Amino acid sequence: MTYNLLTVDAVSPEIMGVALAGSLGVAVSDVDVADPDGDPDLRNWDAPVSCEHRAVQGDIAWSLDIYVHGDAADLPLESELAAALAKAATATVLYSAAEALPSAYWAVTPDDLLTHVRLELSDDEPPLYEVTAVEAPVPRLPRAIVTRFAEIVREQKPDTPVAGAFATSVEQVRQAASGLARFAWDDDTGSSFCSAKGNLVVWERVIRQLESGWAPSGWYPVDLYRERLEARDELAGIGARLPREVTELLDRALEELDSRFAAATAEDPSGCLRRELTGAFEQTSVGWWWHRCPVPTPWEQG
Repeated sequence: MTYNLLTVDAVSPEIMGVALAGSLGVAVSDVDVADPDGDPDLRNWDAPVSCEHRAVQGDIAWSLDIYVHGDAADLPLESELAAALAKAATATVLYSAAEALPSAYWAVTPDDLLTHVRLELSDDEPPLYEVTAVEAPVPRLPRAIVTRFAEIVREQKPDTPVAGAFATSVEQVRQAASGLARFAWDDDTGSSFCSAKGNLVVWERVIRQLESGWAPSGWYPVDLYRERLEARDELAGIGARLPREVTELLDRALEELDSRFAAATAEDPSGCLRRELTGAFEQTSVGWWWHRCPVPTPWEQG
């Protein structure tokens, strides 16, 4: 198992060894902390835990490559090791965020503060590591701007089992009806199905995030929420372009998701939310989902 961590604080190799031993539940003698460019004869190559540390420049002091031998099922997650190491070494530790953006990291402090940070590397050689923004103030990163990271929320992709079941059911219907003229599947039908599936995924995602209290970020960008409602608009009219059997499956999926959306939102008969989202004041006809509001609105949280 390999862990890639960064520390804001310059932790000595001795303290790092003790901290890793405590975090992983092994003896200090079982941890080899070394400079990878140092004397190889001084390494403990038989140690079950190896930590190669490199000094870097900027807001980050150490880059750590930690190798732990053993069954991965018995080892902590990277987030868990980072939190344990931060507390044991009294250091702020960074690790990559799941959203896979080049600059997206989590920072965890010795007192259990956990927040997203934006880490950027300069084009210099060696590069300068700069934490340019944080979602919550981090004492050891006082120069970072405190802001929200909309791009991280956009990259969050909760599972969509309802949309997945819809796609599977459509494929089963296609196979069962193969060759029947009444179930012709031309390019236009295929394109409409792909659009229905994509918009259904989007609709289910916002509902799951709504039900979770907007986890893990705890907020939601207003423009992204508007896009989710627009995806539901697309779903409202797409059934006419699909075979009857597919439309029935789509209606069944929407019935479940719409019921969950309604249960997780409150009525907004005055249209305040729609005006906030679109700036529209005219009373044009829109889908009922534009007249239901999450409480509190997630772009005002955090």
